[in-house]
Amino acid sequence: MQTMNDYYSAIQLRSDRWSDLREATDALDTSNSAAGPDVLKERVKDLLESLAPIETYWAFPGIAAFDHLRRQFEHHNYADLAIVVQRIVRALTSGAYRRRTIPLDSETTDAEDLEDEALLSPEARALTKPYFEVLIVDDVTDHQERWLRSSMQRMRRQEDPFTYEPVIVSSVEDALIAILFNHNIQAVVVRPGVTLKSDNEMPILTRYLSGTSREIDTLQPAEYGPELCRMIANVRPELDAYLVTDRSAEAIAVLDLGLCRRVFYNQEDFHELHLNIMRGVQSRYKTPFFTALKEFSKQPTGVFHAMPISRGKSIAKSHWIQDMGAFYGPNIFLAETSATSGGLDSLLEPVGPIKKAQENAARAFGAKQTFFATNGTSTCNKIVVQALVRPGDIVLVDRDCHKSHHYGLVLAGAQVVYLDSYPLSEYSMYGAVPLREIKHQLLQLKAAGKLDRVRMLLLTNCTFDGVVYNVERVMEECLAIKPNLVFLWDEAWFAFARFGPIYRQRTAMNAAQVLRKRLKTAAHIDKYESQQAELAGADDAALLNTCLIPPPDARVRVYSTQSTHKTLTALRQGSMIHVRDQDFKGEVEQAFHEAYMTHTSTSPNYQIIASLDVGRRQVELEGFEFVQRQVEAAMTMRRTISTHPLLNKYFKLLTAGDMIPEEYRESGIKSYYDPEQGWNDIWESWALDEFALDATRVTIAVGGTGWDGDTFKTQILMDKFGIQINKTSRNTVLFMTNIGTTRSSVAYLIEVLIQIAQELDDRMNDASKMEKIGFERRIKQLTKELPPLPDFSRFDDAFRADHATPEGDMRAAFFLSYNENNCDYLDLYGDETVGGQENNGLVSASFIIPYPPGFPILVPGQVISKEILEFMRALDVSEIHGYRPDLGLRVFTKEALEDHINKGKPPSAT
Repeated sequence: MQTMNDYYSAIQLRSDRWSDLREATDALDTSNSAAGPDVLKERVKDLLESLAPIETYWAFPGIAAFDHLRRQFEHHNYADLAIVVQRIVRALTSGAYRRRTIPLDSETTDAEDLEDEALLSPEARALTKPYFEVLIVDDVTDHQERWLRSSMQRMRRQEDPFTYEPVIVSSVEDALIAILFNHNIQAVVVRPGVTLKSDNEMPILTRYLSGTSREIDTLQPAEYGPELCRMIANVRPELDAYLVTDRSAEAIAVLDLGLCRRVFYNQEDFHELHLNIMRGVQSRYKTPFFTALKEFSKQPTGVFHAMPISRGKSIAKSHWIQDMGAFYGPNIFLAETSATSGGLDSLLEPVGPIKKAQENAARAFGAKQTFFATNGTSTCNKIVVQALVRPGDIVLVDRDCHKSHHYGLVLAGAQVVYLDSYPLSEYSMYGAVPLREIKHQLLQLKAAGKLDRVRMLLLTNCTFDGVVYNVERVMEECLAIKPNLVFLWDEAWFAFARFGPIYRQRTAMNAAQVLRKRLKTAAHIDKYESQQAELAGADDAALLNTCLIPPPDARVRVYSTQSTHKTLTALRQGSMIHVRDQDFKGEVEQAFHEAYMTHTSTSPNYQIIASLDVGRRQVELEGFEFVQRQVEAAMTMRRTISTHPLLNKYFKLLTAGDMIPEEYRESGIKSYYDPEQGWNDIWESWALDEFALDATRVTIAVGGTGWDGDTFKTQILMDKFGIQINKTSRNTVLFMTNIGTTRSSVAYLIEVLIQIAQELDDRMNDASKMEKIGFERRIKQLTKELPPLPDFSRFDDAFRADHATPEGDMRAAFFLSYNENNCDYLDLYGDETVGGQENNGLVSASFIIPYPPGFPILVPGQVISKEILEFMRALDVSEIHGYRPDLGLRVFTKEALEDHINKGKPPSAT
């Protein structure tokens, strides 16, 4: 049995302890001894004691039922105990307790005891009422607790759309543990009797309290309830909170209650409370467009417009494509239409269910406005850039961002300043852009008198490899230099983060909300004025070394693009744009509308829109649970791989210490799990460090196997074991857990890695001397002899206005290459000259994007440095977009560059 220190979360501990209890009680029941072996009795006793503090936070099986189990054990009723424990474990594993009452006494026969809940059809599951739990916070006696439970249960009606059970705790700390531990909770009722401290001392549970940001020890008892409502809004903003108070309305009105849905003043109106709880959950459960589409599919209609496939008519009449209808079933075709009426809506000009669905999504993701996209985040990125960037505007962008940003900047006519991320040369990948580099470029532009032209900072959060920015700190310090700077955070791989309390603090929308609120406070104004006095006359070096404070009148203008389909439930290409821009209504809305029209299809896929609507419902109601399990799965992988001797012989799990240089980890945390000390506090690193590592991105160095990343991905994992991954580098592979990852799938992956390591061991044991030498040579090539990672060189002078600052006119270079007479080709392995030009004078005429790493190492107008040529020659990847092996690198001729300069078109006027 694993010790408590082996567990990352109490959820895993609870599940395993119940399973252990089932095994122990079964063994005790079948023991030859009448009383059972002493060792088994001691084990059951220990398991019951470890579960006792855990079960106080759950409605099923409930404290009363758990106490009944303990009495059965104390009275040596081992047969009855084994039966009841088995029912509980089966119900917890299958979720049956959500759909029906589970009898917890051995005398009652469970007619469905042998039913396999997993075999229930989706249709049968859809017909059952969704189940949730309501947390009631009040310090009550046993008698008062029974009265509370019965009062709440009496309010339930047959016509209620949902069913719920109450969970009762006494203190602020217990309530915080409950909402971070029990994912079934959907509503919290805070009553006047709430106390402050918890009596629970189990470390794995009290660990949940480390993330509460505000000291609560100094609060007065009258403040406990309102403060708890505020803290719930910070930790689990999707939950509905209700405050029952005996204080006056005037006293409550001046308090910050977070997102408290309603206040009940000194009354026991359980019926009104019940109706509000139902209404609150219903507001999150509603799916306006998905519901409208379902209703539309039921209507008898005659199709006299486009799309013969609508209603499935063209398939039903076919003699040759019946297999398509059989594969997809009828509903998808019944819901396929180009109509925008009949209860449906237009994505381009939404006024009905799509509009409501987008408003619901904005609420869920913490945005002011949200817009759906049905052709991926690549389109979302171009929409935002086109809406905000005017020709000649300067945009700072990380060089290794997604290619859609580069193309979007070309279309917008931006002057581009590329920012270099810190390199991880040992693993052939880049990290993220240090804040110091961003501030340096802004201060350089300010010194050149160009700050008024700086429009946007564009960064990827999190990166493909899991490096996450301290978003709030980046925006604070940049706004201190440029108070109206627009931020575009590409969160294509980070949509799930909103629904994990630790992750949420580093999302764009949350940081924007927190920052805007803080800028208005008196405390912030005082800090700003004090720092301004201290920094009077300071040079750039001092500003770079200071954590700058933005002015109170800074404008918070933040956009986030998310590939919902990548990390949440949505069909492929389902994405969203989230907006928190103070100037959106007055300055951007019309331009955004035009950009949206430019890039959005007039025939959007309704199934994708419906999936976005349903995916939003899911994350508002169970996103916390799913993200929690996603992180747990990743942590299990990390602990197992890092502590397995055979795996460590051939693989290396990359930790935060490997992926993030020490100067960017103020917390000092190198790894989330240490074999000697156990789990480190992830809250600390995510709160303090300039960069944090997303634990769900598990990067493993595979150079020790002798295979490069691409070979290991395709020939070993995929072809041999059917394991699919996406990202590789020269010597690493990336495994990503998601909200659909299960413990069994993690176990299978570990088994596969162990099998691979065992086969390598066997091969090396049987290898000849020369085979061993060859193996060691391959390992050296993959771990020591790595191609250098080049920084962005510079834009050629033909595409720069001056030498004071590095921005370049990529648009001019892009379209200059449309004339084939302006271009030639450089043989990558030749003499490095084209038409007499030396390699240090050659300029790229196109985007060059090798996979991996998957971002442009050359852009139009960029000088081709020797470092870039060496990097390309050392690449051993088969896919390089923009490069023609038969011809070479596409470059500008010397005459074309000179002619462009002589035409007198400065980049800023292009």
